[in-house]
Amino acid sequence: MTINMPQDVRFIIEQLNNAGFEAYAVGGCVRDSLLGREPNDWDITTSATPYEVKDIFRRTVDTGLKHGTVTVLLKKEGYEVTTFRIDGEYTDHRRPDGVTFTRELSEDLLRRDFTINAMAYSDKTGIVDLYGGIDDLNKGIIRCVGNADDRFDEDALRIMRAVRFAAQLGFEIEEATREAAKKHAPELAKVSAERIETELTKLLVSPHPEKLLDMYELGITKEILPEFDSLVETEQHNPHHRFDVGRHTIEVVKNVPPTKVLRYSALLHDVGKPACKTTDENGVDHFKGHAVVSEKMAGEILRRLKMDNDTIRDVKKLVYWHDYGIQGVTKKSTLRRMLNNMGAQYFESYTVIRRADVKGQSDYMMDKKLEILENTIKLYNEIIEGGDAITIKDLKLTGNDLIQMGIQPGPELGRILKELLDKVLDDPELNTKEKLIELVNH
Repeated sequence: MTINMPQDVRFIIEQLNNAGFEAYAVGGCVRDSLLGREPNDWDITTSATPYEVKDIFRRTVDTGLKHGTVTVLLKKEGYEVTTFRIDGEYTDHRRPDGVTFTRELSEDLLRRDFTINAMAYSDKTGIVDLYGGIDDLNKGIIRCVGNADDRFDEDALRIMRAVRFAAQLGFEIEEATREAAKKHAPELAKVSAERIETELTKLLVSPHPEKLLDMYELGITKEILPEFDSLVETEQHNPHHRFDVGRHTIEVVKNVPPTKVLRYSALLHDVGKPACKTTDENGVDHFKGHAVVSEKMAGEILRRLKMDNDTIRDVKKLVYWHDYGIQGVTKKSTLRRMLNNMGAQYFESYTVIRRADVKGQSDYMMDKKLEILENTIKLYNEIIEGGDAITIKDLKLTGNDLIQMGIQPGPELGRILKELLDKVLDDPELNTKEKLIELVNH
């Protein structure tokens, strides 16, 4: 079995071989190649020590010498070359306290997380698969290398990685690996928010974000996203819904494109529902005001995950507005005001979330809800095609024009512009310089 490696990777392996060392492409690039996927990057492992690697190649970067990694630079690309190693104790459940270099590939592969990531390849040897990686790939299984308890005890993040790989590849987690993941899940409390966010995001934008329910069943979300547990445990006895809030949320996530902002917006759009739930005398559940509470909670959750500020801003905006217009928007002036408050740049994403939200509900009035949304989109298109003013920047009268009319810069000028926009949002025909000057003078 051969793998089509990039020319640079083949060159590095050949140079190491020519110097008397073993060298292989290793890990995810081998897995992805066998699955017919394009690898994101190519890692190389070798029996050469870091200083022996540095002696062979002219341009290198000392990426992590004590852990055995040197980056070899070829043209403008960098390739990580890591010495075969045996990891020491993982007292922090994250990184080995130290590593021991070895000349044995088998010992290096044994320290890796899952069998599908513990394969190596070179043109000279073909696939080196000592732990059943190919068999597990064929069966669609995520299985730890060696003892699952040991692998998760070494690095608790591997528990999330197991589910993430299952979500990316459409695989199932093998039973012993699953039981060990459940046992070690509380250790995720010790993992940094940045590493948690990276894995959670990869799962959410994967082809199978519904694997988040696996995280719930394994006790992972209890540690990293307890709010999701509350969603799954909150029933919705209401004709508009067929799922609990958590499973409805998963349906919405599945029905939006796999971008970070849309998937997190879908994940958090109803996160405030448990806190807002009331039940009337007929046993019907209601969640009044949940969008406002959800927006606040979304911000808190994303900050806890150390998310970037742009994503936090965009997700909060979509969560706050996701329920807008459920009764229908019949007047353009109403929609223009919504666009002014929300920001017209968010409208398309709002419609994506809104449509997914409807499709994740029950069949009750679904056609009517989708018709209402299409009518809102039609009004929006007419507003945009008509060039209607949405913001102060769209007014035909500017701040400079007002200054030339003798109005001093400051709060008064801002107030006048806001009042003009308020009138124009109701009546776009007023948005000419002459009519706006007339309004100011009156």
